[in-house]
Amino acid sequence: MIALVLAAAALVAAGHSTARAAETTVSTSSFKGTDGTTYTVTNHVVRGDWTGKKRKHEWLLVWTGDAGQSGADAARHRLAGKGAGSGDPDFLAVIDATRGSPTYGKVVNTATVGPILQNEPHHMQYTWHKGDTVFAGGLLSDITYAFDVSRLPQIKLKGITAPTDTPCGSVPDAYWTLKDGTAYGAYMGGPDVSGPCRYTDGETRIGNGSGGTPGEVLRLDANGKVLVEAPAAAKGPEHETCHSIPQLDPRTCANPHGIQVREDLNRMVTSDFAEVRNLIGTPPADPYITRDTVRIFDIAKRNSPRLLSISHLPDGPRKEPYGTYEEPRVVMETTVTNRRHNRGAFASTMGGASIYYTPDITDPKPKWREVFDDTTAFTKLAPNLVNRVGMDGGAWLQTSPDDRYLYHSVMRRGDESSGGKDTGMVYVLDIRKLVAAGKRTRCSIDTMEEVAKGGSERDCPGLVSVLPIEDPTSGGPHWASLDNFQQGRDGLYRETTQPGRLALANYFVAATPFDGDHRVCMVDISRKHKLSLDRTFRDESTRQPCVEFNRARWPHGVTGNARPHGVLFAVSDADVR
Repeated sequence: MIALVLAAAALVAAGHSTARAAETTVSTSSFKGTDGTTYTVTNHVVRGDWTGKKRKHEWLLVWTGDAGQSGADAARHRLAGKGAGSGDPDFLAVIDATRGSPTYGKVVNTATVGPILQNEPHHMQYTWHKGDTVFAGGLLSDITYAFDVSRLPQIKLKGITAPTDTPCGSVPDAYWTLKDGTAYGAYMGGPDVSGPCRYTDGETRIGNGSGGTPGEVLRLDANGKVLVEAPAAAKGPEHETCHSIPQLDPRTCANPHGIQVREDLNRMVTSDFAEVRNLIGTPPADPYITRDTVRIFDIAKRNSPRLLSISHLPDGPRKEPYGTYEEPRVVMETTVTNRRHNRGAFASTMGGASIYYTPDITDPKPKWREVFDDTTAFTKLAPNLVNRVGMDGGAWLQTSPDDRYLYHSVMRRGDESSGGKDTGMVYVLDIRKLVAAGKRTRCSIDTMEEVAKGGSERDCPGLVSVLPIEDPTSGGPHWASLDNFQQGRDGLYRETTQPGRLALANYFVAATPFDGDHRVCMVDISRKHKLSLDRTFRDESTRQPCVEFNRARWPHGVTGNARPHGVLFAVSDADVR
């Protein structure tokens, strides 16, 4: 259902100010979920030449939550499936990301979702390609939204993955789209109801409830319909350090967060984060509810992911006062190499502040090594740094399309006692020698000197550039996205293997100890892969670099501050060659 009406009528109905109503056009699309709920997406497009008649636009999509509720109690309430939350709607913001555009950095549309509130918008897929559905997860609502972005800045709702569609998993995190338009998704949390749960293939696992353990992996069609619910946990007991609350028997560490795929190798890699409901508010002292595991699946049969290996990342040389700060703890992200002759993958740890690498994900017993410690990058920012950097909030991790460089965002340095809570960063590593070494790699961070100065082996990654991102809050730069598009002389966009910039968002999850200042920034990448803040990407009101999401007014009304999480570059289908 698409209906165009003046924004004045919509804003009056919502009880909001109509001072700028005449500048906005509203349209709504809807989809009836399998749970009987009619879900909606409502565009609020600021009037302008967005159709490409004068200028073809590139867009930055920002999956954004209303900042009305932030407490741990409210988050636990949502995870338990008790109510739909309250406040103003969450939305997908569409920002003009066209270099040289007079409206560069302007929010030109807020596509609000309904009727569910307080979804806690989290991640989308890592990269968008022409024709792809955008899959966007609600961390607390247990919903995946499938958006049609073929006619940007307009957004249309294609479908919904409702909580009732995924009885064996909860807490949707990240997605990877396949060439056929389908996607795999990582659901971090356990089944909706404690006890045994039967997956699509008939296998059963025991779980301890929503937000608990074990999580699962999904395959979705282009409209968000579930094709497969597959277990992430092994059939039998996993390692004795796989704790859960309450404790599961058999034990498992399966809480998949990051998810990336090599279709040509028929492999999928996931990284286990933590039993997420126990990170809300003040986490328990037990470090073993956080995970140190990476899983590799055989996806030769796309609808039958088969778990091949579970690897516990090795400990490093640092000796931390808290178990969750040790190098292998809280594995947030994984990223694969891309070129056909390369088979390696990386993983990063939020608690352990480290990056790991394995040279061959087709190996039935992959060997992971620590190849970089965030301390090296922090030391470049502050040469006199002596404090540890465990639990620095290491997050987004992505290889360049040509496998030459690795990008990583880090929320903050150390803990508040280190005086570094306002210093996050994004850095880039040269990984050419490491990847080229294949199975002959020797790089390994084994000494405290290597922690501070980088690995001593010849194939270890080299630190190319590090950019500080200041954030006065407990958070910092969490999620980011490489710009995989380049505009040609004909005005049309093409995909590139050498991105010239990235976008990042300063926000994690307010119900945890890490929030953020709610800015979205653009970072330029030079030809020599040096990073610098794009100071022309400015907030339309403050005129300061970065787009401010703490504001009173949005295209959809006066709804106040919002929390930006997932970011993704996209172009209208008609403008991509």
